[in-house]
Amino acid sequence: MNVRGILFILGQLLLVLAAAELVPLFVTVPAGENAGTTGLLVGAATTAGAGLLFRRFGHADAELFRRDGVLIVVSSWLLASIAGAIPYLVSGAIAGPVDALFESASGFTTTGASILPDIEALGSGILFWRSLTQWLGGIGIIVLFVALLAEFGPGARFLFQLEVPGPRSEVLHPRVRETALALARIYGALSLALVLALLLSGLSLYDALTHTFATVSTGGFSPYTDSLGHFGRGVQVVVLIFMVLASLNFTLYFAALRDRSPRPLRDAELRTYLVLLGVASVAIFIDRFDAARIPTDLLDTAFQVVSIASTTGFATADFAHWPALAEACLIGLMVAGGCAGSTAGGAKVIRLMIGWNALSRDVRLLFAPNHVIAVTAGGKAIPNDAARAVLSFGIAFAICWGLGTVLLTIGEHSLETAASAAIAALSNVGPGLGEVGPNGNFAAFASWQKLVLVLLMWMGRLELFAVLALLQGSFWRR
Repeated sequence: MNVRGILFILGQLLLVLAAAELVPLFVTVPAGENAGTTGLLVGAATTAGAGLLFRRFGHADAELFRRDGVLIVVSSWLLASIAGAIPYLVSGAIAGPVDALFESASGFTTTGASILPDIEALGSGILFWRSLTQWLGGIGIIVLFVALLAEFGPGARFLFQLEVPGPRSEVLHPRVRETALALARIYGALSLALVLALLLSGLSLYDALTHTFATVSTGGFSPYTDSLGHFGRGVQVVVLIFMVLASLNFTLYFAALRDRSPRPLRDAELRTYLVLLGVASVAIFIDRFDAARIPTDLLDTAFQVVSIASTTGFATADFAHWPALAEACLIGLMVAGGCAGSTAGGAKVIRLMIGWNALSRDVRLLFAPNHVIAVTAGGKAIPNDAARAVLSFGIAFAICWGLGTVLLTIGEHSLETAASAAIAALSNVGPGLGEVGPNGNFAAFASWQKLVLVLLMWMGRLELFAVLALLQGSFWRR
């Protein structure tokens, strides 16, 4: 394991984060928010100091390999969460270190879960930082880092594949850095388009930026306690459209622009995802049908379906009090998540497609054992090792959800609250049901349970295997 190479890269990453912590000063200084300014400056100085220390003991020309890449990616999210918590603590916005870490980890992993009962009380500058952490985490700290800095040698491709969500991390260019740059440009273009659309919808620049950060990253942090319910229906429709766009595979955008053809938009996962959104919206709308509220219920239903499926977590209605069928549909959407290669969380639709086809293949082999039947997705044969990886992911996902649920039921929390909180953290959704619904928060959990939730957020953002690898004794042996 190349410890000096790992330290150098983590040091570079901390310096990038330190620079990011200075950005909200453009909000705190004009607003005269001295506590927020102090918190951000101390956070930036501390993060930069740690980065310089890591660089001092690191080495710039070290080659990276698979084991190094795993450790870098996992350590990056840990260090980012710790660095992001410093402004909360120093400014006094969040008093406890565990609560500050929870809020920071929720931001960087784009989960959107919160322990804050009164969000507006934090001040505009700290809330801007809170939203910015999601924008940084949305495209992935590592992908942005690779795009901004030089390549990392032989381990760069594996590091990139670990960071880009989903079972198929497609490389758009032969060079990893160019791939990262292509994805960053698409991410930036979506962000700019949404900022302009929100400005045209009547939002202030501050509101447009903070909600863009939370939408394009599918994170869901809003600087308002009532989330998107704070705004009119026009703004909600704009955000709904961009939640869908952000939860689609970014490589499809690249292919469509490169080929100047709509053919990539016929992708099987894309079609399945859109059908899933439509069916869930219709089912929930019928379950909630009220002839006197058709227009309002229709938009609220569609918005919440897209918000949950894309794992954004914005709310325009308190779906924790919807009928049982509607709640069950929303839990299913939390598990499914968005498309691979997007900023969305969850298991990913392509995995569900592969898993379903693998199950169908095995059932057919029961009565036709001599047939050779390939597992397919979108008309393409899936290699057996990829199908096995999907099965392994499903088992690991279920185990983590189950263990998380059991741990969160300790105390006076209901099974509904514990199970939905666990899946909301593991799928990086944010709000759940019961106590952690759209009108609630995660503050009632004990400190150790909040750390369990933080671990679930990290595991969900890194899609389990990278974190689980660190628990293997063989990982640490030469």
